[in-house]
Amino acid sequence: MGNNPLRDPRDRRLPQIAGPCSIVIFGITGDLARRKLIPAIYDLANRGLLPPGFALVGFARQDTRHEDFVEYAREAVKAGARTPWHETTWKQMAAGLRCVYGSFDEDESWEKLVSKLQEIDDERGTGGNHAFYLSIPPALFPLVVSKLKKHGLAQSSGAWRRVVIEKPFGHDLASAQELNALVAEVFPRESVFRIDHYLGKETVQNILAFRFANGMFEPLWNSNYVDHVQITMAEDIGIGSRAAYYDGIGAARDVIQNHLLQLMARIAMEEPVSFNANSLQIEKQKILANARPPARMDLHTAHAQYEEGWAGGVEVLGYKQELDIPAHSTTETFAAMRIDIATRRWAGVPFYLRTGKRLGRRVTEVAVVFQRAPHQPFGRNDTEELGQNALVMRIQPDEGVTLRFGAKVPGTAMEIRDVSMDFAYGGAFVESSPEAYERLILDVLLGDPPLFPQVEEVELAWKILDPVIDHWARSKGIDTYASGTWGPESADKMMARDGRTWRRP
Repeated sequence: MGNNPLRDPRDRRLPQIAGPCSIVIFGITGDLARRKLIPAIYDLANRGLLPPGFALVGFARQDTRHEDFVEYAREAVKAGARTPWHETTWKQMAAGLRCVYGSFDEDESWEKLVSKLQEIDDERGTGGNHAFYLSIPPALFPLVVSKLKKHGLAQSSGAWRRVVIEKPFGHDLASAQELNALVAEVFPRESVFRIDHYLGKETVQNILAFRFANGMFEPLWNSNYVDHVQITMAEDIGIGSRAAYYDGIGAARDVIQNHLLQLMARIAMEEPVSFNANSLQIEKQKILANARPPARMDLHTAHAQYEEGWAGGVEVLGYKQELDIPAHSTTETFAAMRIDIATRRWAGVPFYLRTGKRLGRRVTEVAVVFQRAPHQPFGRNDTEELGQNALVMRIQPDEGVTLRFGAKVPGTAMEIRDVSMDFAYGGAFVESSPEAYERLILDVLLGDPPLFPQVEEVELAWKILDPVIDHWARSKGIDTYASGTWGPESADKMMARDGRTWRRP
């Protein structure tokens, strides 16, 4: 299809190209930058979505030659890019690569960064437009934000400056509010992008399309028909080399506070008047403001650590045997809880959230489980173990939607059995989905905020989670579960008290 000169350039169906700009990545030699950020920037360039003069500036501790930094970026692209290797694209990207070496607490290092950005503005035509990506440990956020302000990098006359902050945004409500206050002193609200890579996944965005573009589902999306909702993010791996980050954080802070509560908000929200950032945030905030943590923490929460066991046919260590984990650690690697939403639509419908490491397999899904039919005119022997209808949205790895329902078994008898009708992204669309960081980085450069949680959402999520974490801190000990299983017995008992069971994805 050729270009149509009559089409509105604001049409969101057309890919938007970022204007003159650069991105500065603090922590350029870290795991996230190497595996995700640098490859995503190459993919954007490969798709023609970055301007020719785009520049990528790294801030690193260890001084190396420029040629070595370029080779490091080349290897990262080769290992992680989703689009094909094109030498022309790489040469264009490499021409805009720069690196500043130093320490975050040394003003001399920041003066070098200021000088480097001025040089880039002159040589690459970036016009003073710079995004600062904080791919660093959360403890360093306040220092870096303060230094950006001190050295005049947070604002520029006639140009934009934006800051990208990775999760976790604080470790509780008080610390999140403190960090929000600091950031608000340095950057205007519209220039702050709190990044949650899950929100950039195509299947997460499809939740809203699925709900509001199809007339057959929305009439059932309420307490008259829905029995409960299960939201699961399971990983089959352990903590690996992340002990320094993970211990003291745990599964609830790492996953539930951001990923799972954001998924819950999208599943439960009312229809927005549009899909712009403000309209989406209003509806999500209503859900988070009316979400209630369990009234009985001892009955409707569970937390545990994985022990040694078998995963993928390999014998693996328990959490406390992992490198650099203290023997007395009570950090949870599994967390589950019941959340109730105090609105007319969802009154009496529990939302069960769970996440864990070293579970049966890697999967993220949302399962909307419907109530049983009020009357079934079948004989006792006609429906063996007939379950409830369920609509399952698979976020990863096998992206798609499954609808489970009862159907008649071929034959002369009226025998009913559960069957599944499946939609898979890979089989339905020729177009490949952009990687989450690819979409989110481009949105930052465009100044487009719909996929980024705002300050109110972050603080409301902590208000939900803080009472649960406080209860766990006061309780004695922590449960355990064998690696390769689906979590502790306490999580199964939590569901059994409500007369329900966890899905086996």
